[in-house]
Amino acid sequence: LQLVESGGGLARPGGSLRLSCASAAGFSFDYYAITWFRQAPGKEREALSCISSMDDQSKYADSVKGRFTISMNESKKRVDLQMNSLKPEDTAIYFCAAEERHMGCVFAQYKDYDYWGQGTQVTVSS
Repeated sequence: LQLVESGGGLARPGGSLRLSCASAAGFSFDYYAITWFRQAPGKEREALSCISSMDDQSKYADSVKGRFTISMNESKKRVDLQMNSLKPEDTAIYFCAAEERHMGCVFAQYKDYDYWGQGTQVTVSS
């Protein structure tokens, strides 16, 4: 299950970007929870949001709650992260990761994730 992120780029403060996470081979995310992370230079990787493929439960970090929205498409082959009201401090590399989980989603330990993407750069600057 090779994950590929897309949609990163440059945005102005207050602007929006939409990131996507999909399997490179087009596999579905059935029985997986997908989590979005980010890592800024010199900072630890931060879990932002997750969604379950089994029951649509989702979770958000306080830092993005109300600004970011996670969703999974009907075929369960893509997870999007809609990012609104972007701030310069949102600048980071954004990663998606898959954890086999049959119910709900949590911000698990890094070692518990089965697959990671390579990341996509998001830069928020005027």
